[in-house]
Amino acid sequence: MEPVLTVAARSVTVSGAATLLSASWSLPLAYLAATRPRLRPLAAAAEGLVGVPTVLVGLFLYFLLSRRGPLGGLGLLYTPTAIIIGEAVLVTPLLVAVSYRVISAAVSRYGELALALGASDTEAMEIALREAAPGLAAALVMAFSRAVGELGVALLVGGNIRGYTRTLTTAIALEVSMGEFEAAMRLGLVLVAIMVFVAAAARAARRLTGDEAG
Repeated sequence: MEPVLTVAARSVTVSGAATLLSASWSLPLAYLAATRPRLRPLAAAAEGLVGVPTVLVGLFLYFLLSRRGPLGGLGLLYTPTAIIIGEAVLVTPLLVAVSYRVISAAVSRYGELALALGASDTEAMEIALREAAPGLAAALVMAFSRAVGELGVALLVGGNIRGYTRTLTTAIALEVSMGEFEAAMRLGLVLVAIMVFVAAAARAARRLTGDEAG
């Protein structure tokens, strides 16, 4: 069996990269939907897609990245990059939906007030985003937690290759399939510990930032 710390480190790295990749397009989309009424259907669509099964996302990406698929020539199937792309796609609806609500509330409460007090559009945007930052950080933590805890995408496009694409969730599935339930439980506890640690660290950072601002 591959060392637990190695698998855990790979899971954190892959899911962290996927979360950041998703944020690169999800946060701008959420901001545009919050500030341009004609784009609000994007947020509604994202909310509707939050619960899409991970296996469907994995299956769709498998067809895209397989040798006969339109992106098969890139050679990404069964690589960590494929998992990163898959998890980024998976968490996009969640990140857009939550970020939209956070940004909408900040724009309505602080942005409009700033404009009424004479701030420019740019200044009002900066104020609204600054006030929305804690909520956006929470949205990123939620997206990471979903990414690190998913199985379908990692298994279908990653292949659960020992020493290369095996993550905590695929390792748990493997141990269960072999009847090694105690090993699977230990891996599960590591996974839960990572989620709790990330959430606690994010909360501590928000609290520290708030104290410094105050």
